[in-house]
Amino acid sequence: MKLFKEYLREGDGRLAENEVRQMKLRFIGEREGLPSDLLKLIERAEKETAKYSKITVNIALNYGGRAELKSAVKSIAQKVKDGKLSIDDITEQTISDNIYTAGQPDPDIIVRPSGEYRLSNFLTWQSAYSEFWFSDILWPDFTEEHVNEILYDFQNRNRRFGGV
Repeated sequence: MKLFKEYLREGDGRLAENEVRQMKLRFIGEREGLPSDLLKLIERAEKETAKYSKITVNIALNYGGRAELKSAVKSIAQKVKDGKLSIDDITEQTISDNIYTAGQPDPDIIVRPSGEYRLSNFLTWQSAYSEFWFSDILWPDFTEEHVNEILYDFQNRNRRFGGV
């Protein structure tokens, strides 16, 4: 966490650069139990970048896809209990509106580095129609050429979104 805090403090020095890039930071995951000084840094980063919309970077911290779904179900159940939502009105969109990435499109492609061939409890709901690209390359070693390879491969895929 110490390194992560340093990264967030370092971001304060890049506010002008971030304004040019128009990059919004979002932190997804459970915040309960995180140190208060870290929570303050997270909240400040989100507040300072909330107005940007060109790029959204989701930083998964204390994140698990199953925990995310549990949180969404609890939120929906509370709305039903409070009379704000009918059980018959619950749709897939209702679930999408209550997960951490609400309001964002699902990922078109998920890049899994380091030779792993599993999701590892990552974006469980959002990845339903995502394409996957697996690689033995470690994330810090990715180059622009690797990203171009991923994009070339992706543009040549036939996406059916569950259709035949």
